[in-house]
Amino acid sequence: MRTIVAPSVLSANFLDLRNDIEMLNNSEAEWIHYDVMDGVFVPNISFGLPILEQISTITSKFIDVHLMIANPDPYILPFKNAGASNITVHYETCPHLN
Repeated sequence: MRTIVAPSVLSANFLDLRNDIEMLNNSEAEWIHYDVMDGVFVPNISFGLPILEQISTITSKFIDVHLMIANPDPYILPFKNAGASNITVHYETCPHLN
């Protein structure tokens, strides 16, 4: 079994996000994990498409997006287009998952 290291953007220094992404670019981490929280499906709120679009312009790392939002369907394609390499949703929010 192979281990994949995927540091989360949630642990970044938001006052200097570019520097933290560059640190990841220079690290052995293969993925960057990006949590999206809407304050509805989960009580916290994080960031969305604009930040992902910016991150994707300064990294070539695999970006693993985790949509912890109440209605992810209309956002899957926009997140893909914003730079997501992989998108994870919760089955209870996407009953058809086709």
